[in-house]
Amino acid sequence: MPPKQEQGINSIIGEGSVFQGKFFVNGSIQVDGKFEGDINTTEHVFVGETGKVKTEVIRAKNVTVSGVVIGGIEAQESVKLTETGRVLGNIVTPQLEVKPGVILKGEVLITAGQKKEVEKIIEDAYNSGPSIPTTMKESSERGGIL
Repeated sequence: MPPKQEQGINSIIGEGSVFQGKFFVNGSIQVDGKFEGDINTTEHVFVGETGKVKTEVIRAKNVTVSGVVIGGIEAQESVKLTETGRVLGNIVTPQLEVKPGVILKGEVLITAGQKKEVEKIIEDAYNSGPSIPTTMKESSERGGIL
């Protein structure tokens, strides 16, 4: 992980520290200790290799996990799971990067930045173009061989 100054981190839960409660950060936070509660940031959440987070959901612009997260992740821009990342929870993000070695259990929804319902976008893409005839008459009308 890059040095703290380069990332604009203005809140840190240091290694060996334990924090419980609600954390609302105007900026970025790095968790190298243990945190249990709510995390909401306007920028980036970094969970370092020694970091452990237990939450209902992390909400941030970007999230990088090198440690352990038990709970969901909702990112406006991206989620990055590094080689040592461990996540037990659902992830919703426009962009997901997963390095080899990650352990993840949960549902993943990659939205590609779409605001519409993702299910509808995928179903519309599937339904466009040719379709399978439902009757022999329909097949012969399309020039198919039965």
